[in-house]
Amino acid sequence: MSQGRSLELYFVDGRPDGLLTAEVFNWTGHILSAPRIQLREALERPEAKYTGVYLLLGDDEDGRIAYVGEGESISERIRSHDAKKEWWSNVVMITTSSDSLHKAHVKYLESRLVEIAREAAQVRLENGNTPPRSSLSEAGQANMEEFIETLRMVLPALGIDLLQVQKRSARYGSETTDASTPPICFSLSAPQVGIVATARLEGAEFIVRQGSEARPRWVGQGGHVASYAKLHAQLCQLGILKVEGDKAIFTEHYAFSSPSAAAAVVLGRPSNGRTKWKRSETGQSYADWEAEQIGADA
Repeated sequence: MSQGRSLELYFVDGRPDGLLTAEVFNWTGHILSAPRIQLREALERPEAKYTGVYLLLGDDEDGRIAYVGEGESISERIRSHDAKKEWWSNVVMITTSSDSLHKAHVKYLESRLVEIAREAAQVRLENGNTPPRSSLSEAGQANMEEFIETLRMVLPALGIDLLQVQKRSARYGSETTDASTPPICFSLSAPQVGIVATARLEGAEFIVRQGSEARPRWVGQGGHVASYAKLHAQLCQLGILKVEGDKAIFTEHYAFSSPSAAAAVVLGRPSNGRTKWKRSETGQSYADWEAEQIGADA
């Protein structure tokens, strides 16, 4: 069972959209996040001169974009990007509180973060190629992988989903659920279009199972659901949804942020997933099941 962790956030100038530092108890890592308009203040901080990796985050005409880089003095690399790259609006500097990373460490981290970000496919990367990993000892690689695992917990807490991989392997769930706790399973069917999908609740994730069916194209209307339409298109592009005739098939398990997001992608239109998804064993709606769990009326 995963243990709870404590994340300490410090708003340097007392504003939630300004300079921010993040640290986790018993983790050597240190994160400094800053909007570009406060770049001068960020680069004046001592950790900006440490060896580490950094993320540039922003938007262009094609959507969200990011760049992953490394440097023995992060501030020098970021000053170069400030002069050459127009699109980014935020920077995240990832170092250690004692400046204990060296060049081989950050080369390895840069390579792995690019690999994970490409797999996650949440944001388009400006990095042309995945940089080669540096030569670290087996122990050194293990330390960096542990560092990355904590980083993958911290960044989403800061609203950064660059490393969030929603895909799950075909074996996902077979070893992760305690045998004494039966999995909570749901199904969604749309007989009029011949669609049947199944899902499983795992912690905070609503995971649509491999082999589930979905509409092959988005048919919904309205700008307020544009994000779900984009997600449907993205899953088709990535091959997670494979079109076969008049339906699409999930080729892998995929974790959604909510039952409604999952229902929208499955049905190809806006949908209240809380009422559409039914308990596989009882036919009870997700909303009724949830209300039962907290002892409230639906």
